[in-house]
Parts: sequence; C-alpha cells; structure tokens
Amino acid sequence: MEAAQEEVLSPDDRDFVTALASGLEVVLAFDEAHPRMTLSEVASRTGMNRARARRFLLTLHALGYVRKQGRSFELAPRVLQLGYAFLSANNYRSVIQQVLEDITAESGESSSLGVLDGDDVIYVARSSSRHRLMAITLSVGTRLPAAHTSMGRVLLAQLSDADLGAYLERVVLEAYTDKTVTDKAELKKCILKVRQQGYSIADQELDSGLRSLAVPAFDANGKLLGAINISTNAARVDLDTLMKEYLPLLQRKAREIRATIS
Repeated sequence: MEAAQEEVLSPDDRDFVTALASGLEVVLAFDEAHPRMTLSEVASRTGMNRARARRFLLTLHALGYVRKQGRSFELAPRVLQLGYAFLSANNYRSVIQQVLEDITAESGESSSLGVLDGDDVIYVARSSSRHRLMAITLSVGTRLPAAHTSMGRVLLAQLSDADLGAYLERVVLEAYTDKTVTDKAELKKCILKVRQQGYSIADQELDSGLRSLAVPAFDANGKLLGAINISTNAARVDLDTLMKEYLPLLQRKAREIRATIS
C-alpha cells in the first residue's frame, strides 16, 4: 500500500516561518548524548552563530521550555507538553498501549509503536519487558534510523515510489554492525520485499544481538497509524521462533487494531 504524502512548504516559501523552524531546531539539538549544553555548543550543534542561538535560547527560557544553570542550558519539563499534545490528539493511544502490553504479556518481549519522522522512526508508544536489548534506553521519544530497523522498513515500504526514491537518494547509510545493510540498492530490495510480504525483520543491523520483527498498523479506514514490533535478543530467540510464533501474534494484533480504531 502506498501512503499519500502531504505537500509541504520549502524553506524559501513565503509562508515558511524561519524563526519557528530555528526555535524547534534548538529544542531538538538536546538529546541523550547532549542533555546539557553551553551557548557555544548549541550554536555548533545547530549551525547558528552565537548571537542567533542566544536569542532562541533566551526566548525558550522565558517561555519555560529551557532551564539555565550557570553557563549551561537544558530542556525543562514543560517540553513534555509538546509530545503529550501529539499523544492526546490521537485518541487511539490507550488502545495501542493495551495492544502492546498484551503482546509483551504473550511473548515476554518488548513491543512498540513507531512512526516515520524524516529519515528516522520515532517511538510513540512502548511496552517494555524485563530484558535489556540495547546499550541505549528505548522509550517513547527515542529516534532510530529507519533504514536499519524493522519498524522503519515497514514504514518506508508504505511510501510512494517517488518518496521512497527521494529517501534513498538523500539517506546516509552508516554501518553499526557487520550485518548492517549499507548499499542503497540492497536496502531498496529489502524495502520492496517488505512491501510485498507485509512484514520486516531486522537482524542485528543496528545493534549486535538485537533482532526485531514489525508489521504495519492501520485503522478501520485504511489510514496508516504506524508500525508495531517485537524486539528481542538474537541469542534467546531464533528466526524460526520469530516467524512461527511472533509474526502470527503481531499480525493478529494488527487486525485487532484495525477492527478497533476508526
């Protein structure tokens, strides 16, 4: 299925508000690796000069989205309201969360819902098992490269041919493990295979030992909600188990989502 893509403004369009875009860029400059930064570090991360970065930081500070401690800046809890606005505006959140928790209860593994955001997949709901899967902590808001994740490839498979082509043209493929697909032609084959079979397996491409399986999730009207997955450890769960036990479970839960959410 090809997802319809909305037309978006280009940065040189007269209706494009550069100041708003730059302010959001400053907010997004903070992440797990950069939770607290000086003015110079924010300027470097965003490519802005110090004077411009300072104005945005002070404005965000005045609005309560940034805290200042000495020479350093960090995000304030109020930023969570931005994410909560997205979650609360989508009334399917409670249904999805229950589905993910059911998947974890049945499989003993972590399960998530992810959506495509640029070239990344972003986690918008998650049910965690007791098993730790990656060096980083996966949680709502985590961003991972779509190219090397099962949810990402499921979502890329929903793009039109033109949008998929544009993605492949611009994406930079980084080798995270010796199993990472770094050839664009090979990645395209993988994505087209996912489009045809309706599911994706990513086997230790992003992190050694991390094996995941994902399927698309639609509402009753056929609108793409995102992708749901099961992520597990390759040493504990083999590919045969993934296909024979976990794939039918995910497909059943995807049908449940479609029957429940309109």
